[in-house]
Amino acid sequence: MKTIITGCMIILLSSALMVACVRANEDNMEEYYAKQRENMVREQIQARGITDTLVLSAMRTVPRHLFVPPEHRARAYGDYPLPIGWNQTISQPYIVAYMTEALHLVGIEKVLEIGTGSGYQAAVLAEIVDSVYTIEIVEPLAERTIQRLRDMHYTDIHCKIGDGYQGWPEHAPFDAIIVTAAPGHIPQPLVDQLAMDGRMIIPVGEDQQELILIERTQRGITQRSVLPVRFVPMTGAAQDRN
Repeated sequence: MKTIITGCMIILLSSALMVACVRANEDNMEEYYAKQRENMVREQIQARGITDTLVLSAMRTVPRHLFVPPEHRARAYGDYPLPIGWNQTISQPYIVAYMTEALHLVGIEKVLEIGTGSGYQAAVLAEIVDSVYTIEIVEPLAERTIQRLRDMHYTDIHCKIGDGYQGWPEHAPFDAIIVTAAPGHIPQPLVDQLAMDGRMIIPVGEDQQELILIERTQRGITQRSVLPVRFVPMTGAAQDRN
């Protein structure tokens, strides 16, 4: 009995082989990126003193390479910020981990983020807490990021296009607030939206910036400088009031 291989069979076999090759390549790339994340956490984050297990787990989980433009993916897990368009950046991995750990999250919080950017910081937070509210002033960047977060099924991240200086009062108070762009002063509306025993981490300054940790306690508001940093400036009302 002879087996006759037709042109259609050859095309089907070729297509199946191509699909198998693509899947194998995708699996190899995912394994590669997972190793890159592990190296990032071990060499850049744990080595600098970050110990919070929730933060470390989130940093190992979130695929940072999917939050940067394709032309920068080879450098996605490097120890530096990267451009994401519209004069904005995705922060250095260590800074993301440091600011997240500074909030002392336990997993039940409602967090406000000012400056959605690529969505990476929001995704890290969403791996830890119940809900994240995030605001981005650059409309085309926000639209791209909202779609990305939807595609990645981050249903607990609530996005808004607008000026983050005023916060999101209809959802206040927030257990924690994280600001990823630097105003020249601390916006009072954000302080007002901080819940009792809540924490806010925010870069403040123009030529020289300091990361400021703010806490609301029964005795009032406290603040202290924790780290020199360099962030893109906060635009909108923050610039007007400067």
